[in-house]
Amino acid sequence: MTENKIRNMEEFAALSGLSRPTISKYFNDPASVRARTRERIEDALTRYEFRPNIYAMNQNRSLTKIVGIAVPYLADPFFAEIARTLERRCIDAGFSPILYSAHGQQQLETDILSGLAALKPAGVFLAPLGRLSDRGAIERFCRDVPTVLFDSNIEGMGEAFVGSDNFSFVQQTVDYLCRTGAPPCFFEMKTPANPNANKRRNAYLKVMNDAGLEPQVIQIEGEGWGFEEIGRRGAHELIEKRALPTDTILCSNDRLAIGFLAGCYERGLRVGRGEGCALRVASHDDHPFSRFTCPALTTAAHEYELVADKCMQTLFSLIEAGGRFATREETLIPARLILRASA
Repeated sequence: MTENKIRNMEEFAALSGLSRPTISKYFNDPASVRARTRERIEDALTRYEFRPNIYAMNQNRSLTKIVGIAVPYLADPFFAEIARTLERRCIDAGFSPILYSAHGQQQLETDILSGLAALKPAGVFLAPLGRLSDRGAIERFCRDVPTVLFDSNIEGMGEAFVGSDNFSFVQQTVDYLCRTGAPPCFFEMKTPANPNANKRRNAYLKVMNDAGLEPQVIQIEGEGWGFEEIGRRGAHELIEKRALPTDTILCSNDRLAIGFLAGCYERGLRVGRGEGCALRVASHDDHPFSRFTCPALTTAAHEYELVADKCMQTLFSLIEAGGRFATREETLIPARLILRASA
C-alpha cells in the first residue's frame, strides 16, 4: 500500500500510529484533542495525502453526535458490562452515547427504536430481544438509521453484526469436561429468552455427536429474564427426583448456573472436583459475578473488550461509508475458557 492510496480512516490510524477513537475525535472536533496530538494528525494528513469523506460522515444526513445503545435487559450484568464498555468507547471518540433498556418487553423495544430514530443519531448499537422482537419495527429502523447489531443476530437486519461465536463457547466447555470426567448433560430453559440459547444447544448436540457421545438435554420450565430463580428451582426439582443423568452439568448461561449452584447448596450437595464433591458445574458467558460464586464458576468467557472494540470500529467504518455497507458484515469472536473450582 502506497502512502497516497489510503482508503479509509482505519488505514490512516494504523499508519499514523494513533488510535481510531483519537482520529475520530479529531475529525468531530479538532480542538477536542491535545495540541501535540493535533499536530501529529495534521502532519500525517499532509504526509499521506489523506482526506476523509467528511460529507458522507456528517453532512449528507444532518447527523448529530448521538450514538444509541439499546439492550434487552440492563439489569442483566452481562448487558450492563458490555453497554458500559461501549459507552466509554463512544465518549473517548467524541460521541454522546444514550443508553436504553427494553426490560424484556417488545413494545418498549419498539418505542425505544422510534424515539431513537427521531434523534437522528450518528449510529446505534442494538442488542435486540430476539424471539420477542417486532421484526418489522427493527427492519424499518435499520433502514433509516446506521445500525450495528450485537449479541443477538437477526439475519439480514442492520448493516453489521458483532458477537461471540457460540459454537466456540460450547466446544471448549464440552471438550474440557469430557477430558476431565463424565460427559456433560446440557441444562437450559424450555423457553429461552435469548436466541443464543438455541445456538448453544445445537452446538452441544453437534459436539457430543461428533465425539460419539450421547447428548442429554435437560429443559426446565420458566420464561422471562429471572434466570437465577429458574436455575435454582430446576436444581431443586432435578435433585429431588434424582433426575440428573450424569454428575457433570453444563448450563446454557452463567445466570442459570448461578441459580443451579444455589439450589445445590440448599440441597447440601458439594460442587467441584475435590473429595466429597457430588457434581461438576460449568457454563458460558463469564458473567461479571461468576468469579464470586461459591465455588467459583468454570465458564467460557465473552471477550468483552474485543467485542466492544470491533463494534466501535464497525460503526466508524459505517459512518465513514455514509451509513451503508455494500454487503452486510458479520464478525464472530471466539470464547476463552476459564477454569475455576466448580469444574
